[in-house]
Amino acid sequence: MFKSILGSIGIAAIVLLAIFILIYNKLIRLKNLVSEAWSGIDVQLKRRYDLIPNLVATVKGYSEHEATTLTKVTQLRTIAMGASSIDDKIKAENALTGSLKSLFAVAENYPDLKANQNFVHLQKDLSEIEEQLQLARRYYNAVTREYNSSIQTFPNNLVANFLQYKTQPFFEINNDIERQAPKVSF
Repeated sequence: MFKSILGSIGIAAIVLLAIFILIYNKLIRLKNLVSEAWSGIDVQLKRRYDLIPNLVATVKGYSEHEATTLTKVTQLRTIAMGASSIDDKIKAENALTGSLKSLFAVAENYPDLKANQNFVHLQKDLSEIEEQLQLARRYYNAVTREYNSSIQTFPNNLVANFLQYKTQPFFEINNDIERQAPKVSF
């Protein structure tokens, strides 16, 4: 009888270990998907960071007296590039997006600028990058939702809490003004 109890305990321990391993592997897979998704956002942000100085330089040639707006865009770009945590990066990116809207509003006052081929090309490139960023954000938010749900549901939450897994933030706009679609017409 003692052997059957030990055998039952052994089988239960093996089953629990197998369940732990399955949950652990699922959480690792989801965590890696979140990292991959964030990397996709990072790639698009890098493209945008590289484009912004050219855009600012083009506008600057037409609007020397709009230095405040141009300086703000440049400063926010630097802050966004230097943000280390996902939360800080999201806040910085939302601020940068708002300042880019201001930059395009400034450009509205200069018909020659709106007709400049370099500016039109840069605007097209930025529009493409923003579209790719939107897709990358959607993917990131989808895998983040799956990851967060997984670490918050039973029995995964037992393993996640034991391993100290934390929920990841969504990439969302927190400012109602930024939620409005920009009006850019060139």
